[in-house]
Amino acid sequence: MSNRKAYQILENLGRAIHRLNAALQETYINSLSIDGTIFRFKVTIELYWKTLKRLLELEGLEARTPKESLKKAYVAGWIENEEAWLQMLHDRKETSHVYDEDTAYKIYKNIQKNFQELERTYNGLLKHFSYLNDSETS
Repeated sequence: MSNRKAYQILENLGRAIHRLNAALQETYINSLSIDGTIFRFKVTIELYWKTLKRLLELEGLEARTPKESLKKAYVAGWIENEEAWLQMLHDRKETSHVYDEDTAYKIYKNIQKNFQELERTYNGLLKHFSYLNDSETS
């Protein structure tokens, strides 16, 4: 994968995080806003693990599954709070298989609680892989 492609993947992830943050900033919370936030969360987590997988490949490491990508990113020092990430991965999976109002609200609260971890990790990735952008402008 080219540096340009890798940086585009990071930019796409940044846009997804921004959109999730916008959903979390909604002041009127109802089932529709919770559903929309959960949808944006699912998209963000999908992009996250696939981004981590591709960035690990740049470092010469292979990961095939979301959980394996997260664990290897943790070992690489890209993720600080492994427990929060495993919770987010569990929540993403839960939304795909079961739906009820109580579960949706619980996942929504988890998203609120763990959002800072998404941002912190993203900012760390941008810093760690800043050379991807630098190589394209040189």
